[in-house]
Formats: sequence, C-alpha cells, structure tokens
Amino acid sequence: MITKENKSETMKKFAKQPGDTGSPQVQVAVITERIKSISGHLKSHKKDYSTQIGLLKLVGQRRRLLAYLKKEDLAAYGSIIKQLALRK
Repeated sequence: MITKENKSETMKKFAKQPGDTGSPQVQVAVITERIKSISGHLKSHKKDYSTQIGLLKLVGQRRRLLAYLKKEDLAAYGSIIKQLALRK
C-alpha cells in the first residue's frame, strides 16, 4: 500500500508548480507507485483475483493518461517515461 508520505513525495517530485496534483505527469507517477505496490502484493498472494482486476484497471488508466500526454506534450511524455523507466 502506498503511504501518504510516499504519495506526497512523488507528487512534489513530478509537480509543475507547488500544490500540483492534477497534471498528467503527477497522476502517472502516483499510479505507477500504486502499480508497484500492488504487484508486490500479488507476488505473495497469487490467487487474490479482485486485486488483480484492480491492478489491470490501474494499468489501463495509466496507459490512457500516457496516450493523452503523448498527444498533448511529447517532451513531457519523454521525460516521464525516462524518469519512471516505463519503456525502453
């Protein structure tokens, strides 16, 4: 589970300005942290299917946000991909 401190630290790292919580970069970063946390949970609880469905929904949401960011701001898309090490 992502802690409040971890989430706020991630938001500060990817925010465009102080207090920025809604930009696509911040949303992708927070969702990525949640995905990492849930993936760790699923490694030890392989038959937790409800969590697996939630993970797939988060992955789809992140994919849609990245597609939007790629369409709107290619430079920001490239930087967020490199910082989060999502694609090669």
